[in-house]
Amino acid sequence: MLALNLDVEITRGDTVESLHRVHAAVIGADDVLIAAARDAALVTMWRSCAKPFQVLPLLASGGFEQLGWGHEELALACASHGGEPEHVAIAERMLASIGLEEGDLACGPHEPLTTRGARVLRESGAIPTRLHNNCSGKHAAMLARAKTAGWATVGYEAADHPVQRACLGEVSAWTGVPLDDMPLGVDGCGVAVMALPLDRMALAYARWGRAVHAGEELPARTAAAIRKHPHLIGGTERFDTVLLEETKGAVIAKVGAEGVHTVTVPSLGIGLAVKVEDGAQRAQHVAVLRALQQLSVLPQSLPSRLAEFVERPIKNTRGESVGQVRSALRA
Repeated sequence: MLALNLDVEITRGDTVESLHRVHAAVIGADDVLIAAARDAALVTMWRSCAKPFQVLPLLASGGFEQLGWGHEELALACASHGGEPEHVAIAERMLASIGLEEGDLACGPHEPLTTRGARVLRESGAIPTRLHNNCSGKHAAMLARAKTAGWATVGYEAADHPVQRACLGEVSAWTGVPLDDMPLGVDGCGVAVMALPLDRMALAYARWGRAVHAGEELPARTAAAIRKHPHLIGGTERFDTVLLEETKGAVIAKVGAEGVHTVTVPSLGIGLAVKVEDGAQRAQHVAVLRALQQLSVLPQSLPSRLAEFVERPIKNTRGESVGQVRSALRA
């Protein structure tokens, strides 16, 4: 088994000022752990990394066909989007198609996650709405599941609602973790969120990637939507979007809050799950890219847009570069 070194250090001048410890698991094409960093069985919340699985019950029910939804709606349902005008418009359209509106979303409003989204909102003189929430597409899809199944839409976010039970069951099926062994909490957007060992997260993404590569209908539809609309899955210069674009869809990654990230390489049938121990997002992109390099998925010399995520300058209040965020594994 390959031992990965994914820790990330923060420098100031020539001194290492801080260190982020990173855990990871990599599952290979035969469902066996093939690489790891620190504790591959660490249990943590999966957060938004679960989105490509949470949308599958709606797809399987025929709800997308019933509503006339296509690739854009499916990509946004899987997204942690940047609150840009395109994202907001599609989320609003999804709600309108089921006779609902922004106020029916259980997620709260927050500032757009991209610089462009925040600028457009600021220049318009408007304030953030629930549609700007990075999970508004997921929530709209969950409301659609309730509407098309004839379930109550009020309370759709609660763990005991049929919508969430279906989502949790889907996660259980792909990870192999029984529902009763899955600690639950409430995600940042208000819906039920599950805790899993890292190696089970990686297992789900490995299995999903193989299903995508084999052309299995629902996983393949989901991946096709993500690949067709990389901007919708993240947004302008967001990591998951850039990685999709720079690898031409060969690597599909899904960000989660608190330093968790899951990735699949469908052609290789492998899944990767990463967790920055202290939850620092500034470290997780570095760790994901270094893992993909150590697995020989990405070259040592990265395209410039990806290289910017590996070694990023730390600037002081005068705009001067005074240090770096970089991999602790130095050549």
